[in-house]
Amino acid sequence: MKLATLKDGTRDGALIVVSRNLKKAVPADHIAPTLQAALDDWDYLAPQLQTLYEELNSTPSKRAFRFDPAKAMAPLPRAHQFADGSSYLIHAELIRRSRGEKELPTWWKKEPLMYQGCSDPFLGPRDDIVVADEDAGIDLEMEIVIVTGDVPMGVERDKAGQYIRLFMLLNDVSLRAMVGRELEKGFGFFQAKPPSALSPVALTPDELGDAWDGRKLRGPIRAWVNGNLLGEPDAGDDMQFDYPRLIAHAAKTRPLPAGTVIGAGTVSNRDRKRGAGCLFERRAEEIIKKKEAKTPFLKYGDSVKIEMFAADGAPLFGAIEQTVAAPAKRRAAGDEAPDAAQADDSEATEAATAE
Repeated sequence: MKLATLKDGTRDGALIVVSRNLKKAVPADHIAPTLQAALDDWDYLAPQLQTLYEELNSTPSKRAFRFDPAKAMAPLPRAHQFADGSSYLIHAELIRRSRGEKELPTWWKKEPLMYQGCSDPFLGPRDDIVVADEDAGIDLEMEIVIVTGDVPMGVERDKAGQYIRLFMLLNDVSLRAMVGRELEKGFGFFQAKPPSALSPVALTPDELGDAWDGRKLRGPIRAWVNGNLLGEPDAGDDMQFDYPRLIAHAAKTRPLPAGTVIGAGTVSNRDRKRGAGCLFERRAEEIIKKKEAKTPFLKYGDSVKIEMFAADGAPLFGAIEQTVAAPAKRRAAGDEAPDAAQADDSEATEAATAE
């Protein structure tokens, strides 16, 4: 089934069920007021939501209305936590090669990298990417994330897959000019990782058909910048750590509450004809080939679109479509952004590795 959250003036919105073709929806808040509430009591509430979903797809309903992604919040507007991994090692390899480094450390292929991202808020699929500094190295990253049920501490990889409840697309926004300085402090990302955006709908694994094998989701995920295709890598190829492995890693020393969002990192393939998963990769390729990065990072007014389709061409999650914008007060006052040089230098901008 496909679930979404409708804007209603509250922080968590109202739960709705969306048709398979993403054209219609019906209220579901009589079953669970929010998606988080549904996840908290999934075994009891999911069958009721599934029945409503089947009725929506098969029977005309007076309660049905046109689904408009512009009126949707993120399916989970504020999640308990967001743990983002880095499963596509070619992403890190490209960055390292652009800095004159060659092989990844051996342990990178054995143990996932993971950091705690911003989960409150998650942006809606049409919300602006608001950044105070236009020269902060604003980047998109196309990702596929899962949402878990309650996961016990120390869960084994072979059993972890049973806790996957939902899939979503993610635009993992990164401020590259801040990454290097934060990594140098040895305490991980914080300021460099502002709120990211989720797809209009979250869907259950059964909606993915043969593309989901219980460990990896296969199929191209596409990203456009200002209408130009950036890349269309296949999410199932070159994935070093699958979703059960990422769950087991996140739950090694703690239980995970229902509603935990886990990402697999920037989707990227070794076949570079499929394009890049973010602007940082494109810049790294340019440095490797021509010794100079020509591709700019995002600026105010630039647009980003991320989408994924089923094998038959049907939409899966709906599209994330965002515009980069200055904070509202600055736009109203006509103020300029602060000098990016105060944030970081260009060498530090190119210092990110896994993200």
